[in-house]
Amino acid sequence: MILHFYFARRFVASLLIISAVLMAMVMLVDLIDQTRQFAGQGVSLGQRLGLTLLNAPTTLSQILPLIMILGTVALFVTLARTSELVVMRAAGRSAARAVLAPVTIALLIGVFAITTLGPIVAATSKRYLALTELYRSDGVSTLSVSENGLWLRQGSAEGQTVIRAGRSNTDASVLYDVMFVAYGPSGGPVRRIEAASATLQNGEWSLRNAKVWPLGTDANPEVNATTHDVLAVPSTLTLDRIRESLGSPTGVSIWDMPAFIRQLEQAGFSARRHHVWLQSELAQPVFLMGMVLVAAAFTMRHIRFGGTGTAVLAAVLLGFGLYFIRSFAQILGENGQIPVMLAAWAPPVASILLAMGLLLQAEDG
Repeated sequence: MILHFYFARRFVASLLIISAVLMAMVMLVDLIDQTRQFAGQGVSLGQRLGLTLLNAPTTLSQILPLIMILGTVALFVTLARTSELVVMRAAGRSAARAVLAPVTIALLIGVFAITTLGPIVAATSKRYLALTELYRSDGVSTLSVSENGLWLRQGSAEGQTVIRAGRSNTDASVLYDVMFVAYGPSGGPVRRIEAASATLQNGEWSLRNAKVWPLGTDANPEVNATTHDVLAVPSTLTLDRIRESLGSPTGVSIWDMPAFIRQLEQAGFSARRHHVWLQSELAQPVFLMGMVLVAAAFTMRHIRFGGTGTAVLAAVLLGFGLYFIRSFAQILGENGQIPVMLAAWAPPVASILLAMGLLLQAEDG
């Protein structure tokens, strides 16, 4: 048990050092990208730095497999150089037992990533998108889905407009049973519109069978109401922005994802991408364990045998290859070409089986 705690402590130290180095590099690149992106828009250095910090949890979540590979490589290369693995074998213990502690740490980190880091990523990414939209324009455009339907908000210099739709078609190009409530710059409502459908095209909403009630005046809104077969309402939203908001599951906490999926399906949208994302998140601890085993399989050899650099390169390349296969499987699952469970769980399980085969071959011949 003491030996396992020793390897676990060494592994955690390697992970912390590698995480700090990688995050510093990535955040520096991200800050430079934020500076280029908001050049000439009056965004201060403090605001750009805030955006970079908000984007940091998302970056950390994305590079966790790379951190696991590099941390495992650093651990076992160090153990090989100090001949600690040789001493362990001489004491009658299999060197494969040295993998137990790093695999356990990877499992715990994967659980932490699901239960804690994931909700943090959801909150910070949502705030990041809101601030990015605010810095790019005079208003903020947001989207949410609830049991009452689809809610949108679009902003401009003239004020804000809240949009509610009972349902939508699958690609969000047409909203049905819609209501628009426009607010003036002072914050009070100025107009209410109800329509049978609304289509977003060429920077405006095209409403059919619409009825308009003027608000904010002393006159009776119903008396002054007007009806229109077709009514155009200017919009700052785009179809791509709406679809991106609906299609990106990173802004939803894993704890809220099942309810969000039900609401999406009730609103008429396809939630297959969210199903794949949910299962992929649940499979993340298994995938991180696979990354540790893959890296260990190539680096648990004594340094006197030579070829350490080649082994490290092979471990990193195989890790990247498995990560690519995992991402490719997720895309196939989102497109409906393979089942959701197969897309999410097959690559992590395959990576563990592959690594175990390599480890058994190296240890037992």
